[in-house]
Amino acid sequence: MSVRTIAPTRGLKGEVTIPGDKSISHRSIMLGSIALGTTEITHFLEGADCLSTIDCFRKMGVEIERKPSSILVHGKGLRGLTAPASTLNVGNSGTTTRLISGILSGQNFATTLSGDDSLNSRPMKRIMTPLNTMGAHIRSLNDNGCAPLHIRPGALHGIHYQSPVASAQVKSAVLLAGLYADSPTSVTEPALSRNHTELMLQGFGAYVATDLHTDGTATAHVEPCKELYGQQICVPGDISSAAYFIVAALIVPGSEILIKNCGINETRDGILRVCRAMGADITVLNAHTSGGEAVADLLVRYTPDLKGCVIEGDIIPTLIDEIPVIAVLAAFADGTTTIRNAEELKVKESNRLDIMVHHLSEMGCDITGTEDGMIINGGKTLQGAVLDSFLDHRIAMSFAIASLACESTLTIRRADCVNISYPAFYQDLERLCR
Repeated sequence: MSVRTIAPTRGLKGEVTIPGDKSISHRSIMLGSIALGTTEITHFLEGADCLSTIDCFRKMGVEIERKPSSILVHGKGLRGLTAPASTLNVGNSGTTTRLISGILSGQNFATTLSGDDSLNSRPMKRIMTPLNTMGAHIRSLNDNGCAPLHIRPGALHGIHYQSPVASAQVKSAVLLAGLYADSPTSVTEPALSRNHTELMLQGFGAYVATDLHTDGTATAHVEPCKELYGQQICVPGDISSAAYFIVAALIVPGSEILIKNCGINETRDGILRVCRAMGADITVLNAHTSGGEAVADLLVRYTPDLKGCVIEGDIIPTLIDEIPVIAVLAAFADGTTTIRNAEELKVKESNRLDIMVHHLSEMGCDITGTEDGMIINGGKTLQGAVLDSFLDHRIAMSFAIASLACESTLTIRRADCVNISYPAFYQDLERLCR
């Protein structure tokens, strides 16, 4: 069992280039594999989850080369995948499982998807329902709505799906299946979720459009597609990974960090909006667009007078992965922070709501869990503790950051789970700490 002990620091200084965006890295492999020609991907995230996606498509006949500075995907076209010889192992990756299910629903061969124990306990009915409505044949082999999933061929029909949750994974699964349908497909969400799939599909040559409605809902449309075409993709830095250094700089006295080449897509920038609402000192520099994605450098300075705020509603889908580290930020802010509408965190790699409440309480934080979030009365001095990551990378990184501003050292058990999304996290953190 990997154990990591982290001591308080006197401040963080310097620059950091964070790994490539996990969501975009997954999608670049998937779309590159079903496109004609070669897709070249730079700044790809070499984390365990994204490597699971590569492995799945290699098993379906796609040649994928890992060069020193790029990934080359030699696509086989929309209908060029071949049947794998064995079960596709998705590891711990919910993104791989849900998105690839949309693509596999349109193939002319049967497949089985399975992952580790954590993945195989996470809900998949949310994608099975719309995909089966389109004409797919997806079955949970244990009849519990979870993987392993068996997917066999079916003629797909376009639908208009009214999603009960704002979920980029659900939306993406349906849109990707829509490429293979006999008529247009659309998905309406209660709020706009991250739109990387839509942006990338457009870049690869599909017709995609999004309507934003006055009631806050959003509808994405896709047309059936004859072919996609290989592209050059430079993956921006992952704002979900940047969030840990943003919070570290804000809560540790004397800190100033420049985060380079960070994606600030408006469907992902909720962490920045929350930080500003709390009074954070964050400056956006060198803002530009790359491949349809907004990118910038972020200069973050220690802010001693952070204030609590309310986090709820439409902003939640834009920061769902950052809520654990936002809870850490709130613990060091004055006043009360209330987080609502975040029940999705109960079915991630772990029950992130319960774990954050439990561990922050152990450290001396005044925090109360609710059905869909938490209430944090910040400003108390936190003490170190011995905590478990529950094999959840975002839990491990959040408490690594909390430890920097504690009164004593903090120990994280099963700490190497950060390899899922940020293999060099601890090295980068140590380099910035004085």
